[in-house]
Amino acid sequence: MSERKVLTKYYPPDFDPSKIERRRGPKQTGPKVQVVRLMAPFGMKCTSCGEYIYKGRKFNARKETTEEKYYNITIYRFYIRCTRCSAEITFKTDPKNMDYTCERGAKRNFEVWRAAKLAEETEEETLDRLEREENERDAMKELEQKTLDAKTEMAIADALDEVRTRNAQRERADVDILDRGIEIDMEAEEEAKVEKELEEEARRAFQSGTGEKVKRLGVEDGEGGDEDKLAMPPPPVPAPTFQRQVKKKKDFSAALGIKKKPALV
Repeated sequence: MSERKVLTKYYPPDFDPSKIERRRGPKQTGPKVQVVRLMAPFGMKCTSCGEYIYKGRKFNARKETTEEKYYNITIYRFYIRCTRCSAEITFKTDPKNMDYTCERGAKRNFEVWRAAKLAEETEEETLDRLEREENERDAMKELEQKTLDAKTEMAIADALDEVRTRNAQRERADVDILDRGIEIDMEAEEEAKVEKELEEEARRAFQSGTGEKVKRLGVEDGEGGDEDKLAMPPPPVPAPTFQRQVKKKKDFSAALGIKKKPALV
């Protein structure tokens, strides 16, 4: 028995392993396909002949590896044939719902428990919904903040415009007042200048070259007109005296009806 257990093989000196012919088929292209034995994952009805295929029926199927993935989980597609008309039926895995999805050639039978399960919200859908609601709330808060900022900016701009308008009005009023004051000063200077010229002309008109007063023609001597009276100087004011003056006593006897007798001497 020990002679049949060969641990090493003899290779002649001229052995060339590259000359060994190996049977190789054509190179496979496209998705990887494998023949497997499986059972129908759900009850279905063939759309070609109407044959009902119950859940758990065994088939020799072709398994195809697709390029679709769910969270890095590969999705597989299976090909089977109807037991009556040999029509091709395809379905694939659904890792999201931990089930299978019918694609072509058959229609899945109605299942009450499956409808209720699909109506329920999964944890992933709950997380997605909460995330969407949070994003919507954040968007609404951001929109409200933007609206508030825009209103604040508009209010600040209005206040600045009001302040600028008020300052411009004040500057305009100050300029007007300054212009009016300058005009009033110029008018007063002109009036004073005109009055001075009129006084100078009147003085020259009533004085001769030597400085004597000029009388109007046609007026008699001793009778001067109003202009002569205005032209004549006022009378001199008497000098004040500081002598004591004795006031006469008032006689109240006549007011009382008393008659004084005349003095004999």
